[in-house]
Amino acid sequence: MTLDVETPLGQARAHLTEPAGAPTGTLVLGHGAGGGVESADLVAVSAEAAGAGWRVIRVEQPWRVAGKRIAPAPPRLDEGWSAVLERLRGDGLLTGRLVLGGRSAGARVACRTAAQQGASGVLALAFPLHPPGKPEKSRAPELTAVPVPLVVVQGETDAFGAPSDVAAALSGQAGASVYAVPGDHSLKKNVDIVAAAALSWLDEL
Repeated sequence: MTLDVETPLGQARAHLTEPAGAPTGTLVLGHGAGGGVESADLVAVSAEAAGAGWRVIRVEQPWRVAGKRIAPAPPRLDEGWSAVLERLRGDGLLTGRLVLGGRSAGARVACRTAAQQGASGVLALAFPLHPPGKPEKSRAPELTAVPVPLVVVQGETDAFGAPSDVAAALSGQAGASVYAVPGDHSLKKNVDIVAAAALSWLDEL
């Protein structure tokens, strides 16, 4: 099921995957800057989580729905995302425990908006800790500002930050954990392992 949502940035689209019974919680996922909601890791995590009783909503940002190739600046991404969540909340679709997440740029959006949206946790797939080859341009503050349980599922050869780099950035953060999985930033190599890691954390949550 898909739901078109008007936002200040244009039309966004929510892709809903419902569990077999009443949802135990709601997982909302955003996509990256280089791909959409059909990326292999998002699809695998959605299927696994729905099978475990979660309502899963993949949010397609307005720039992507409009067919544009370049994502807008982070504040605009947050604005579109927040407008979609407001609509979903108004429609009674954010039932149970709310977990925000996404891959890459979508994970950054989830981290930045978790507190404002009252999330119970954040699931970050392939968090882009820094641009490739530029570790000095760290985005660690976005991770460390998350006030709720956080998990980062990171590819062992991710050019945007290795799992050990992410773990170092989260050192001392209560409730934060890192799962290292085979593969690079795309997380395409073993999506079943990515989905299993995400579900293991959701079960603990």
